[in-house]
Amino acid sequence: MKNSTLFWRTDQAIRAPEVRVIDSAGKQLGVMKLEKALEKAKKEELTLVEIAPKAVPPVVKIVEFGKFRYQEEKKQREREKKTKGGELKEIRFSPFIAENDYNIRLGRVKEFLSEKNKVRLVVVFKGKQMGSKQFGFNLLKKLVNELGETISIDMDPKFLGKHLIMIVSPTTKKIVKEENAKTEDEKIDNQKV
Repeated sequence: MKNSTLFWRTDQAIRAPEVRVIDSAGKQLGVMKLEKALEKAKKEELTLVEIAPKAVPPVVKIVEFGKFRYQEEKKQREREKKTKGGELKEIRFSPFIAENDYNIRLGRVKEFLSEKNKVRLVVVFKGKQMGSKQFGFNLLKKLVNELGETISIDMDPKFLGKHLIMIVSPTTKKIVKEENAKTEDEKIDNQKV
């Protein structure tokens, strides 16, 4: 995994004359000369890694480097998952879709929106269906009505070749309102009892 944010100076590459040392057990050993810290790491047959280069003095840790790197990359992947702005997912419809197929696709759209992903809704026209474009617009209108205030429309429906495309994204305001409404309903139910 090549990532510029995951670069550490190790052993001889550390430049500071004095460093704050943390041992392999996570215990702080205090500030000491770099040479002494290198000796401690070598004595334990581990690597000295600079984990806070901007601190004064820089903070170094005595670690097994392979394990340390793996754990840091894992943390980085988790952060990327959490901060992901949402992917663009696509759901395709036919302008004359059966009700059950429509409901299944609607469920997938809701699932993608709940995961904070944008969704490209595509109505695919084939052959003579191009003469019935209004059915595609009606289908997208029905979808928007069913999704209600849980979505915001990023791109209004428009034709690109034989595809009618619309992009929607989730709104967080509605989700918060729904949660508040549920708690209000629960309070009312509790008061009735």
